[in-house]
Amino acid sequence: MATTEETTTARPAPEVLAWSRRMVDPALRAAVDRLPDSMRLIAGHHFGWWDEHGDPVEAVGGKAIRPTLVLLAAEAAGGVPGSAVPAAVAVELVHSFSLLHDDVMDGDVTRRHRPTAWTVFGTGPAILAGDALLTLAFDVLATGAPSVAREGMRKLSAAVQDLVDGQSADIAFERRTDVDLPECLTMAEGKTGALLGCACGLGALYGGGGPEQVGHLRGFGERLGLAFQLVDDLLGIWGDPQVTGKPVYSDLRRRKKSLPVVAALTSGTPAGDELAALYHRDQPLSDADLLPAAELIDSAGGRAWCQAQADDLLAQALGHLWSAAPAERAAAELEGLARMVTDRDH
Repeated sequence: MATTEETTTARPAPEVLAWSRRMVDPALRAAVDRLPDSMRLIAGHHFGWWDEHGDPVEAVGGKAIRPTLVLLAAEAAGGVPGSAVPAAVAVELVHSFSLLHDDVMDGDVTRRHRPTAWTVFGTGPAILAGDALLTLAFDVLATGAPSVAREGMRKLSAAVQDLVDGQSADIAFERRTDVDLPECLTMAEGKTGALLGCACGLGALYGGGGPEQVGHLRGFGERLGLAFQLVDDLLGIWGDPQVTGKPVYSDLRRRKKSLPVVAALTSGTPAGDELAALYHRDQPLSDADLLPAAELIDSAGGRAWCQAQADDLLAQALGHLWSAAPAERAAAELEGLARMVTDRDH
């Protein structure tokens, strides 16, 4: 017989995200408060809680996609979302560790319409703050229920290793001219898919799911993560800065080997060859080069390929989700969240 929770109408994705933030934010703040003052200041600035002096601000934070996945996966596995709050906090801390380091490595000066931490506090302190958040993530998981804490830490550790490997490949690609699509997809699976898969797998674990259920929900997150990266790469070229919080053509300025770029470069088309000549020359791309580069990627089929791949991966993700025999409302909300984050206008 269906439970009351299962028969409740699914909430829209924005409402689910707001619910998740209410569940997770107090525990996240409490965890950050345990950091040394120097690291706490930088972390709070990154999360949008206060300015560089520690004075409270009303900044727009991230969407909190990953902790929301944790809570919904716990419910989908038949558990109580609150039991997975430590896992949700840990995943969000790992994500923020990666963002602090990414901003330094990519030279990004804004995130969520605010100056990035390294531009305010310096490169070294921002890197150290990322390290502090990574360490804190495992400390938070260690305080959870002993029956799942050890396995949870193993899963999170594996995801971090995959994330770092993916990020390392992403950096290496910028120095190479021979990147192909299979290795670019593998990079994205590690850089983005691993942590989203871990979020869903941890949620299912903390929700009491069995191995098969945990595996399917992890597969849902991994496929969703890769679809999300494809969409994010599209937005990195054609996204509205008012939505993305980053300058227009931000990925092209760095000649980043993102998925639409690699799809175009390896397309064997005249537009792809022209793009290669532009991308691989010695001098940086000028402002005047950016629009023509974007148009060449589109003409070579890179944009359409990414859109089709994202759609296919979303379908694969939803197949894993419904194969997990999930609680009905939580599954519907996970599907709604998946469709929202792969919406190319988000």
